[in-house]
Amino acid sequence: MPVQPSNGTRPAATGHPAYSQSLPCEAESAIRARRLVRAACTAWGLAPLAEAGALIASELVANSVAHSGSRCLRVTVSRPDARWVRVAVIDKSRAQPVQRTANADDESGRGLAIVEAISVRWGTDRLPWGKRVWADLRAPREEK
Repeated sequence: MPVQPSNGTRPAATGHPAYSQSLPCEAESAIRARRLVRAACTAWGLAPLAEAGALIASELVANSVAHSGSRCLRVTVSRPDARWVRVAVIDKSRAQPVQRTANADDESGRGLAIVEAISVRWGTDRLPWGKRVWADLRAPREEK
């Protein structure tokens, strides 16, 4: 039986399989974002991707909290096709994320570098009212 996320999350009813949850734009929301990613990966039989996906969600939520000025954000976990798991955070800021090089003693500034290191690819989509920042993980091939 698939694991269903809790706390008001639900699978998308139509289109590609997806899980999403709207959350307050605050640091504590990273906990719920990680749970959502783990639940989706487990439901899809992709538990090996759960921790990498959860780390991506944490970093994207932290980036939104630090830079968007939004009151809320939306976390989505989707399967654009059988090859990918996409983790995304949507907020109402139109400002695009900027990857920077952190100094060794900096306490922040590594989030997008971490996302880039553990994902196959990442990017942003401009939306009429904000942006979506996403990262893709490659799903393992099914053995035939």
